[in-house]
Amino acid sequence: MPPEKVHDNPYKTLSARNFWRTAIAESGPFGVFGIHRAKFRISQSDKIVTAGSCFAQNVGRALQNKGYHWFNAEPAPQFLSPENVRRFNYDVFSFRTGNIYSVALLRQWLEWAFGDLQQSDEVWFEDGRFFDPVRPVIEPNGFASRKEVFDARARTLAAIRSAVQQAQVFVFTLGQTETWVNNRTGLVYPMCPGTQKGKFDGGLHEMIDFSYMPIREDMMPVLELLRRENPAIKVLLTVSPVPLTATAKAEEHALVANTYTKSTLRAVAGDMANGHNFVDYFPSYELLTAPSFRGMFYAPNARTITKEGIDFVMKHFFKCFSHAEEIGPGQEANRSDSAADGELVCDEMILDFYNAG
Repeated sequence: MPPEKVHDNPYKTLSARNFWRTAIAESGPFGVFGIHRAKFRISQSDKIVTAGSCFAQNVGRALQNKGYHWFNAEPAPQFLSPENVRRFNYDVFSFRTGNIYSVALLRQWLEWAFGDLQQSDEVWFEDGRFFDPVRPVIEPNGFASRKEVFDARARTLAAIRSAVQQAQVFVFTLGQTETWVNNRTGLVYPMCPGTQKGKFDGGLHEMIDFSYMPIREDMMPVLELLRRENPAIKVLLTVSPVPLTATAKAEEHALVANTYTKSTLRAVAGDMANGHNFVDYFPSYELLTAPSFRGMFYAPNARTITKEGIDFVMKHFFKCFSHAEEIGPGQEANRSDSAADGELVCDEMILDFYNAG
């Protein structure tokens, strides 16, 4: 019911995109407009680095498909077949780190690469082969020696340095708050030891469910390091819309754990963007999870994002960052903006193997 008298107030000057009814409810899922006003533009000649959780792979693929310069700083050896390129974790992210689910792990990789932190010498030995605990599945059959582990890691650290120093845009997708660490050395793992490779030790391996402040305290040095090494670099943050495969907190339901994870990461990403003119946040998470989209872009497992969902997100992405104009009501792209089909490399999917239910 309208007020009897219309008073002056800040809401009178807002546009239709500021009100839920006109921006969401009445527009329908495919009429959403003005979802984001980008701080910077991305040109096809810009070198774009991608890292993070498995959803970040969709961004890299779509950039390549659209003719953008996705920067592959650690390309596969030429003798590898296309099947083995993916199997050995090349061409997945801009460097061969595997999935980086947490900000703490990203910070560890960057500080190793630029000498701010001494590398861990921990190596896992299993069935006569050696495995790198910070990326245990990049070599499916492991390495022949400890030396090979560190030689391969040295190549990746060099690729990280090259990527950071040359890139115009660094895209990072935040994925998880639950992170496994070595409580004696502080080493951050991508996954719980023993789920893929290695042996779990309850006295040594600890799960930390990072809250807002510790994540922020890891993100700030990440941003400072990126700008120290490349003063012109821009950072684009996203939050993965892919729910957790599992939570290690036995007392908590997976749905509740996932809500905590994503809301915490979203808060950190938003505050980083609000506090730095070279950092932006793109709302891919909102575009897929908001109630107005009715879960239509999720596969029957209620977790995997469909190709149509990726196309939908990337349509908005390219409108926001490639063109000055915003998407208007009724403007809908009919062609695909995603890259070629193919399974993503998602290490955490292994956790469902342990699902006793």
